[in-house]
Amino acid sequence: MRIIARCVVLSALLLLGTCRAQPTPAGDFHQHVFSDRIVALAGPDAGLVPLDAKDVVALLDAAGIRRAVLLSTAYMFGSPRRQVEDEYARVIEENDWTAAQAARYPDRLIAFCGFNPLKDYALAELKRCAGLPGLKRGIKLHFGNADVQLDDPAHVDKLRQVFAAANAARMAIVVHLRANIRNQRPYGAPQARIFLDKVMPAAPDVVVQVAHLAGTGPGFDDPPARAVLAALAQAAERREPGTRNLWFDVASIVNREITPADAAEVALRIRQIGVGRVLYGTDSAQGGNLRPREAWAAFLRLPLTGREFGRIARNVPPYVP
Repeated sequence: MRIIARCVVLSALLLLGTCRAQPTPAGDFHQHVFSDRIVALAGPDAGLVPLDAKDVVALLDAAGIRRAVLLSTAYMFGSPRRQVEDEYARVIEENDWTAAQAARYPDRLIAFCGFNPLKDYALAELKRCAGLPGLKRGIKLHFGNADVQLDDPAHVDKLRQVFAAANAARMAIVVHLRANIRNQRPYGAPQARIFLDKVMPAAPDVVVQVAHLAGTGPGFDDPPARAVLAALAQAAERREPGTRNLWFDVASIVNREITPADAAEVALRIRQIGVGRVLYGTDSAQGGNLRPREAWAAFLRLPLTGREFGRIARNVPPYVP
């Protein structure tokens, strides 16, 4: 009986040790809040509901995550698909609202400013945000929403101006690199090369965080995005100059349905990038996206080692105070 009892105790201790060994992310570095204005702009077909800082913090608490970065969705007002009255005023209003949400939990949340980088007001909004304590840490750019085309020299020139201005203001850049899917814009290794060679040199001193591992999610089933990720990861592995300050977040890419082959490919790319430059992120807590707790559990199914998971969980980008 004593032997059985000892075995039971030992098994319990081993199980407890296993549970304790599971890391918890230091932060969720890709999150969103949604105002009533954004929900109305997106329309009923988008399926969005209002989501504020209190809602996000509750989701973080459920996952045991302390910090998060709220990426403003103000860029949605600048989509070329929409005609918005007093567009720039709406962008300002949304960025300020996002900053106010983060300010409700100053020890847990920070906000990034968002806008369409191709707009005439882009540099003005960047400068305005850089002067505000609640928005000065970084900007969020969404190439798909803005219909940025890296094959267009005029677009690249505008991107270089925005990246250079962010660099001068010491603002990090989170970039949704995936080109517009609706318009079937070219997106692959050639576009990754343009981004590395022509855009990244304009911001040599600040973090540039590639969202969604260069895709969009949910899921990894996006061949063009996989080609871009492969090109960027291989460049990082070669330590090319354009990747010196390049980070990646994993938001919404790894879900419960990921196949073993896809999981192995994600793990390979993460190792090529270097686990020290990979950030945990969830994306918006809307629709079919996994919430922070479930998304981290899905991520832990990748064929990475405990040491690698631990390193990714501990990663905190330089823009976080």
